[in-house]
Amino acid sequence: MSHLLTVSGKIFTPVNPDVNQMDITDIAHALAMLCRANGHFQIFYSVAQHSVNCAKEAKCRGYSSRIQFACLLHDASEAYLSDVTRPVKQFLPQYREIENRLQAVVWEKWLGGPLTLEESQQVKKIDDALLYQEFFFFMNESVFDTPREVVSKPDFSEHRVSEIKAQFLELFYKLLYQSRLK
Repeated sequence: MSHLLTVSGKIFTPVNPDVNQMDITDIAHALAMLCRANGHFQIFYSVAQHSVNCAKEAKCRGYSSRIQFACLLHDASEAYLSDVTRPVKQFLPQYREIENRLQAVVWEKWLGGPLTLEESQQVKKIDDALLYQEFFFFMNESVFDTPREVVSKPDFSEHRVSEIKAQFLELFYKLLYQSRLK
């Protein structure tokens, strides 16, 4: 089988993504169901919640709505591939190729094209900062030699899947609307 059936009933082929089959409700649902840290935090903390926290951090840093949108969607490919932890992902070059190809379709569909190098660096910096803060908060573990600070107050409380899915979608539509105004 080379495809998967999404919660909305769409057939999606992750290794050959069709932009027309990509649905934000499928992405929001899957990311809200997907636990960060491979399930090793003490509470259920989803990839969707991480993504919302990243977008809010971008806003607090004064970044554009495009960067906020990119932060919200930076892990969208994981809705179709799952979340592979960094220590493992580095040994899976084919997975990374598929992930990059799928993420490029996300950028094309909702941002109108790929991120610039500077935009990619801004998103990565925020993603790393939240990763650091998450592991420090949940595990009292420093995942980098030097702390990665945040200016926002990330929400690390436990949420029901339906709540975080709704938060993700609400922020998505707000940022989509803002991006269309420009």
